[in-house]
Amino acid sequence: MLTLKNINKTFNQTKAVQNVNLDIAPGSVFGLLGPNGAGKSTTIRMIMDIIKPDSGEILINNHPIQKSDYDKIGYLPEERGLYQKSKLKETIAYFAELKGLSILEARHKANEFLKKFDLADYADRKIQELSKGNQQKVQFIISIISDPKLVILDEPFSGLDPVNQILLKDIIKEMNAKGSTVIFSTHQMEQVERMCDDICLINKGQIVLNGNLKDIKANYGLKTVVVEYSGERSKLENLETIKTMELNDERLYGEIVDSISINDVLKELISLISVNSFKVNEPSLEQIFIEQVKKSE
Repeated sequence: MLTLKNINKTFNQTKAVQNVNLDIAPGSVFGLLGPNGAGKSTTIRMIMDIIKPDSGEILINNHPIQKSDYDKIGYLPEERGLYQKSKLKETIAYFAELKGLSILEARHKANEFLKKFDLADYADRKIQELSKGNQQKVQFIISIISDPKLVILDEPFSGLDPVNQILLKDIIKEMNAKGSTVIFSTHQMEQVERMCDDICLINKGQIVLNGNLKDIKANYGLKTVVVEYSGERSKLENLETIKTMELNDERLYGEIVDSISINDVLKELISLISVNSFKVNEPSLEQIFIEQVKKSE
């Protein structure tokens, strides 16, 4: 369990993080979302003790986070921080040793991950000779090579092609299945929808949305319907339960009015026309994200 209690951070009179309270359950995949400058990376850096909060507490398993806890935490920063003139395999093994692995174990795991990430042919190349995407893969390897119980990934998919994004997702899922907690910050909403159990949306340093992703989507007001029908189009022009967005002689697309149930929508439609098909679309996380950011501003 990772807990943030009333975390605040100010830079030159700019409130980067304001009264952030979070409980991140063990074994979950947690998405930290927000527009540029929202305070996501600042929050992560405070968790990692790179910068200190001005006030508040950061707890792990209900005790203040300590230096010894970081041996069990893997971290991938947004900015690349590799030793450019060092060789690839040596770099990975070195960071593995820093996390407590023996020399033999560090080299063995380095070889294992180089093969898994299709980097074995680059083992003796200098980091500076690698593409940005391959450097991103190296940083990801370093963050997970010690089998950490908590992994914090800041924009992990940056610079990666779709094939390598899938590889990262598969490995994240494997780690999570073994009990690791994963926190990641990203702008890629589709990745969050596919992977996360819980999310937190931050804007201008403040939490504007926080909770279980399925519950958030289920409770969010904006829902749309697609109706294939037979009947008179004119009867659907002034519906009470649907705000019409698109209407032709065979199809209706619209937004369900707030607080109206699906049953009420169907009752109204059936009283007017013959319903051939009826589909309810949940709002995408991207829609929710945009609406909540607009509200908070």
